[in-house]
Amino acid sequence: MVRYRWLILLLALVFIIPACAKKEVAPPIEEVEPPAEEVTPLEEVEEEPVEEPVEIEPEPIVLEDILFDFDKYNIKEEFKGVLAANAEILLNNPDAKLLIEGHCDERGTNEYNLALGERRAKTVIEFYTTYGVDASRLSMISYGEERPFDTGHNEEAWAKNRRAHMVTK
Repeated sequence: MVRYRWLILLLALVFIIPACAKKEVAPPIEEVEPPAEEVTPLEEVEEEPVEEPVEIEPEPIVLEDILFDFDKYNIKEEFKGVLAANAEILLNNPDAKLLIEGHCDERGTNEYNLALGERRAKTVIEFYTTYGVDASRLSMISYGEERPFDTGHNEEAWAKNRRAHMVTK
């Protein structure tokens, strides 16, 4: 019988104690206050990709070369318009610098051709400065016969090699 008392007591504890514990009761639905502001669900926003600023390199300035007669460094009439157009481009691009390369054909000694190439480049610089291009933007070098445009060994090739080549920087 003692066993049953313990069993009854144990059962009473199991069922009575949890019944006595305070339970948190949710308020009735009518008593729940609506939120102060109506909240709308977040919509998926498509974000535009952030583009890094792209540095645009200016287009290179291309100036036209001029040709010279055999053993001459004076500017031919037909090329004065070319140099004037080149000078206008330089005046419209004040940050551009120009290297004038003097070239010759393969006839003559190396020393003679270097000197002739230099005179050709100087003549072009004089034209540009007279036109209004600041001399500090102009430089020159003579390659003589060292860098031919056409490697042929005839008058047609030589005519192409007697030139002032314009290289912008």
